[in-house]
Amino acid sequence: MILSKTETHGGQVKGGQITAFFADMMALFKGIVLIANVLPVFAGFWLALVFTNTPFAMNLNLFFLTIFGSTLVMAGALVLNNWYEVDLDTVMDRTQIRPTVTGRISLKTTVVLGIVLSIIGFVFLAFTTWEAVLYAFIGWFTYVIMYTMWTKRKYTFNTVVGSISGAVTPLIGWAAVGSANHIVPIVLFMILFIWQMPHTFAIAMKRHDEYKAAGVAMLPVIRGFEMTKRQIFVYVACLLPFPFFLGPLGTTFIAVATVMNLAWLGLAIWGFFVKDDYKWARINFVVSVNYIAILFIMMVLVTL
Repeated sequence: MILSKTETHGGQVKGGQITAFFADMMALFKGIVLIANVLPVFAGFWLALVFTNTPFAMNLNLFFLTIFGSTLVMAGALVLNNWYEVDLDTVMDRTQIRPTVTGRISLKTTVVLGIVLSIIGFVFLAFTTWEAVLYAFIGWFTYVIMYTMWTKRKYTFNTVVGSISGAVTPLIGWAAVGSANHIVPIVLFMILFIWQMPHTFAIAMKRHDEYKAAGVAMLPVIRGFEMTKRQIFVYVACLLPFPFFLGPLGTTFIAVATVMNLAWLGLAIWGFFVKDDYKWARINFVVSVNYIAILFIMMVLVTL
C-alpha cells in the first residue's frame, strides 16, 4: 500500500511537471499568437493552389515545408521577443508568468532557442522558393529588430512597424507555390496590415496602465484614448473596400466580409459615445480576433 501511494504521488508530481512544462512552452512561444499567424500562411498557400489550378494532394511535401518552416521562423521571432523584453514582462501583470520572468527558463537558453528555431525555419523554407524565404525574413527582421529592439519602447508608430511582420504571412504561403505578384496575396497583405492597427490599439487601451508602468510608447499611453479611438475608426473604415478586390472568391464571401466590416465600423463609432473605455476596448479586441479568424477561414471554405 505504501508503494502504491508513492507511485501515485510520483505520477501526480510528474504530471504536474509536464503540465507546467507545456504551460511554459506556450508562454515562451506565445502559443495563441503563433497559431493565429499560421492560419494566414495556410490561406495564402491554399489560395495560390486554387488560383493556379494546382492539386493540393500533389503538393503535400511543399505544404509541410511551408507550414513547418514559417511556423519555426515565427516561433523563433516570438522567443527572441520574450528574451529581449524580459524587463518589460517583469512589470506587466499579464506577462509575469512567462518562464523568462519566473526564471524557469534561462535567458541564455531562450536566446539560443530563438536563434536555432529561426535558422531551422529558414532552412525548411529554402526548399520551397526564395521568394517565400524573402517574405519570411522581412517578417522576422521587422518583428525582432525594427519592432522589438527599436521602435516599441520609443515611438507610437511601433504598431505600424509591427503590423508589417504579421501581414507578410499570406505572402509566404502564396510565394511557396508561385510568385506573389498577384492581386489576391497583395490584398491579403493589406487586410492583415490594416487589421492589426485597430486590433493592437484595442489591446493597448485595455492594458493601458501596464504599458504606462512599463514605459512602452503605445498610442493610448502617449496620445490618449480619444485619439486612439479616432485611429481605430479610420483603420476599420479602410477595410471596407478590400472584399470587393477579392471578387473571384464569390458573392457570399464579399457579402459576409462587408457585413463584418460594417458591424465593426459601427462598434468603432459607438466608441465615441461610451463611458467605459476599457470595456469597449475589450469588446473591440474580441471582435477583432473573431473577425480575422472568420475572414481567413471563410476564404478557404468558399474555395473548397
